[in-house]
Amino acid sequence: RRASEATERETTRAGAMRATAGALGGARARCERAIGARSVTKTRSARRGGRAIRAASAAELASKENKDVKVLVVGATGYIGKYVTRELCARGYDVTAFTREKSGIGGKTNATDAKALFPDAKVKFGDVGSKESIETKAFDEGAYDVVVSCLASRTGGVKDSWDIDYRATKNVLDVARERGSKHFVLLSAICVQKPTLTFQKAKLKFEAELQAAGDISYTIVRPTAFFKSLAGQVEVVQKGGPYVMFGDGQLASCKPISESDLAKFMADSIREPEMLNKVLPIGGPGEAMSALQQGTMLFELLEMEPKFIKVPIEVMDVVIKVLDVFAGFFSNMKDAAEFGKIGRYYAAESMLVMNDDGKYDAAATPSYGSDTLKEFFDKVSKEGLAGQELGDQAVFK
Repeated sequence: RRASEATERETTRAGAMRATAGALGGARARCERAIGARSVTKTRSARRGGRAIRAASAAELASKENKDVKVLVVGATGYIGKYVTRELCARGYDVTAFTREKSGIGGKTNATDAKALFPDAKVKFGDVGSKESIETKAFDEGAYDVVVSCLASRTGGVKDSWDIDYRATKNVLDVARERGSKHFVLLSAICVQKPTLTFQKAKLKFEAELQAAGDISYTIVRPTAFFKSLAGQVEVVQKGGPYVMFGDGQLASCKPISESDLAKFMADSIREPEMLNKVLPIGGPGEAMSALQQGTMLFELLEMEPKFIKVPIEVMDVVIKVLDVFAGFFSNMKDAAEFGKIGRYYAAESMLVMNDDGKYDAAATPSYGSDTLKEFFDKVSKEGLAGQELGDQAVFK
C-alpha cells in the first residue's frame, strides 16, 4: 500500500511539473511572438518611414524649376563626369563640380583647366578621400538638392578600388545625408552583377549601403561598355595592324553606350519618377555585338581586308596564375595580378543583363539614346582619339 501511495504521489508531482513547464513554455512562446511581432512592426514602420521620406524628397524636387535645383557632381573631371556635368548645365541646373586640383587621367587637368571645362558651373576643389574636405570645401555654402557621383577607381587596383569606389563615395553620401540632400545618383557598372573583381565588390558594398540609407532617394545607373573602351585598336588597324581578340572573338558581347547618351540618361534620373529608387542597367541602341562583329565592322568602315589575331583565353589564365604566385610573396604584385584578372574578365564576360538563369541576355538589356558604335568608329577613324584616353588600366593602348 505504501509503495502504491508513493507511486501515486510521484505521478501527481510529475504531472504538475509537466503542467508548469507547459504553462511556462506557452508564456515564453507568447512572449517571443509578441517581441517578434513588435520587431516586425518596427522594421515595417522603418521601411514605411524611409519610403515616406523619399517620396517627400521627390515631391519637393518636382516642385522646383531646374535653375533652383542645386546639383553637386563628384568625379566631375573624370571621363563620364565631364559629360554628365555639361549635360546638367545644359539643362539649366545650378551645378557645382567638385574635383581635385590635379585631376583627370594622370593628373593632367589642373585647377585652371577644370574651370575652363565647365564655364556654366561652379568649380570647387578638394579631396573626396577626406570627409572634412567634403564638408568644408564642397558643402561650404550649404546643402545640395541632388548629388551625382561619377567617382571610379583610376586603375581598378585593390587599394584604389576600396579607397574610391567605396570609401570616398561613402564619404560623399554621409555628408550629403547629414546636410539634407534629397537624391543621390550613382554611376556604377553592369559588371557588378557577377562580382569577382575587387572594384566590383567595392561598388556593390556601396550600392547596398545607399539603398539601405532610407533618408535619401537614389538612382543607381549600371551602364554596359563605353564607346571609348572599344576604341583602343582603331589606330592600330588603320596603320595596317591586326585586330586582336580572345578565343574565337565571340566569348563576350555588349551593347555599348556613348558617353553623351549615358550623361542624358543620368540627368533624366533626377526628374523621372519611374527612375526613383531603382537599379538601372542601360546600354546603347542596336543589337549586342561580339568582338568579332566589332572588328569586322571596323575593317568594313576602313575598307580594309580583315586581319584578325585570335589569342587563346587560356594564355591569360596562365599569366594570372603566375602573377598570383608572385603576389603571394610580394605585396607590390597584387595590383598586377588584379589587372590580369580585369583583362580576363572583360575578355570572357558579356556586358549585358544577366537573367534569372545566370545567362547573359541581350534582349533583357535596356537600350537608350541614338549614338551608334559604327558612327563612333567612323568619327575616330577620321578625327583620331583625342579626348578618348583609355586610362591606366587599358589593355590596348
